[in-house]
Parts: sequence; structure tokens; C-alpha cells
Amino acid sequence: MQDHLPITLPVLEKMRLAPVDNVLDVGCGAGWLSRRLAKLVPEGRVVGMDISDEMIRHARRSSMDFDNLMFVAGEAAQIPWQPHLFSHVISVESSYYWPHPAAGIKDIFRVLREGGSAWMLINYYRDNPHCHQWGDLLAVKTHLFSAEEWAELFRAAEFADVVHERIVDRSPSPATYSGRWFRDAEELRAFKSQGALLVHGTK
Repeated sequence: MQDHLPITLPVLEKMRLAPVDNVLDVGCGAGWLSRRLAKLVPEGRVVGMDISDEMIRHARRSSMDFDNLMFVAGEAAQIPWQPHLFSHVISVESSYYWPHPAAGIKDIFRVLREGGSAWMLINYYRDNPHCHQWGDLLAVKTHLFSAEEWAELFRAAEFADVVHERIVDRSPSPATYSGRWFRDAEELRAFKSQGALLVHGTK
């Protein structure tokens, strides 16, 4: 969703994509990030993957103008792609939904080429107390891991140079909040000030 843009843009800068890079977007949803990535790698390729066939159809319909972008249905633990293809893998707000996060991170390692990197950005993690209530609101089972637990999954999958950091959401907050994710505008602001969790590592 576009509302993840304020936390995603700093990650794209950190990734330092080259025009020829091949990038996998895991949990691509309707493809907003995949399309942005496709513009950043005009001589490379972007593959958006999502477990929802409906999302993949929606992403394809919205991406007709790109010839270096394709979408496939699949889950993180069984990426339908050959090994050593991608220079970068990114996942935004998807990994805590995966049934088996450890298996997903291992398969991301498999499809990365030597020297490639994985980037995982998540708002729902144990170290930020202002998001714990989401678990009861989400329709599917989720994993509430700490930053260090996510980093440990990367290390277990043999990633090197594993780092976790916070990406603070600096977008303006509304004066009043009436959604279901937070009690009020104050809690929303507290949540954003903690920042999203970014975990990354290199193959």
C-alpha cells in the first residue's frame, strides 16, 4: 500500500540498486513497490510475488506499461524461481504473515546470487509496543518477533553482515485518528516515532 511509502523510500536508497539489477518483491500485493523498483532497474528485471492470485491479477492489470516486470503467485517458503538469480530481495509488511518465516528466509537466500542482499521491512514487531494489538485485529495468524529474533532467522539461513535498524516514519500524522489500528492519534504518533524494523543481510 502506498501508505508504506514513507518507510520504504529510505530502504530503496540503502539498497543502492544498479540499472541492471534483478529484484524480487516478496508479498508484492497490488504491485505498487514492484512498479517503483522496475523504474529503478530499467535494464534489469523485477519479479513481484504474492500468495494471493487475486492480488497478482490486480498487479498485472496495473502494470501493463512495464516490459521488465512480471508477477507470479507463490509463497516465501517455495519461491517459484531458480537459484542465484536475484541481486536483491525485498519484503515490505509481509513477512510476519508467512506461515514459516524461517523457511521463507532460507528460500530467499537460495534465489539470491552471491553477494546479493535481502531487505525485510516490518511494522509489526515485539520491540514496538504500540502495534501489539494488531494481532487480534488481523484475520490471519501472525508472528510477533523481536528485532533480534528476526536477525537470528537471517543468521540461521547463513546470511552474513546481518543488521537490524529502525526506519522512522516522518510523514505527517492526523490531528484525530478514527481507524481501528490505534487507540487515538497519540498512539499512532508514538508508533511512528518508534519506526519500522528493517533487517538486512548479504549472501
